[in-house]
Amino acid sequence: MATYKILLMGASYGSLLASKLLFGGHSIHLVCLPAEADLINTEGFKVRLPVRGRAEPVLLESRKLPGTVTAGPAEGVDPKAYDLVGLCMQEPQYRSPGVRELLNAVGKARVPCMSIMNMPPLPYLKRIPGLDYKALEPAFTDPRVWDSVAPEKITLNSPDPQAIRPPDGKANELLVTLPTNFKCARFAGDADTQIVRALEKDVDGARYAAPEGAIELPGDPGERDSGTQRRREADHAGEAHDRNNRNIAAEPPRHDRAEQVEGLFE
Repeated sequence: MATYKILLMGASYGSLLASKLLFGGHSIHLVCLPAEADLINTEGFKVRLPVRGRAEPVLLESRKLPGTVTAGPAEGVDPKAYDLVGLCMQEPQYRSPGVRELLNAVGKARVPCMSIMNMPPLPYLKRIPGLDYKALEPAFTDPRVWDSVAPEKITLNSPDPQAIRPPDGKANELLVTLPTNFKCARFAGDADTQIVRALEKDVDGARYAAPEGAIELPGDPGERDSGTQRRREADHAGEAHDRNNRNIAAEPPRHDRAEQVEGLFE
């Protein structure tokens, strides 16, 4: 089984994404503020995740999962050391000192990027045929920070997680109030898309060792189909799966029905 080195820019939703990826034994590095980095490097991170049919949420502790996680500032990171970059910050943060330089280095290194931002990044919008992306530039805090990122090296997740920092918790703790539902569009190239497919299999096979036995995260196994089956259904039907189903889905993005997606995370 292949394992990847993954750089996640942002430790809030980055931790949420990492909590799933670590089940596959991958190496995660989170780019975040010094206080967060110190806590994560010392204690790891903790994510509380509700599971349908279970009264109490499960507690995912990074140090108890198969993969490894480290954290640090944007400065000094070499993107070429990673197989995949996750863009997990809010859009305005990418113009911040240190972060904008790292993003520029990521683009120049041509490392595939997977965005779970609050809005589609500008290079991804350039992949949509016929779209006047120039007219959309004023919507971005600083559109120029994206200039080095090639459209073919970036893809988009359509996440709808709801998560908060617990009021009485530490900076390395996250409470999910609604289970995540990541739907990831494929990259322009097959080699980059294969990384997403491999990660999907890892997450699909993840089980949490609860006192009552191994459980899936999140959801009831009686209410889900495999990611493979869902892709097959999407290919045949060409229709969106029920958005109320919080499990792995394979829905083409609404802005570009011709573009296939990989069901990635619950």
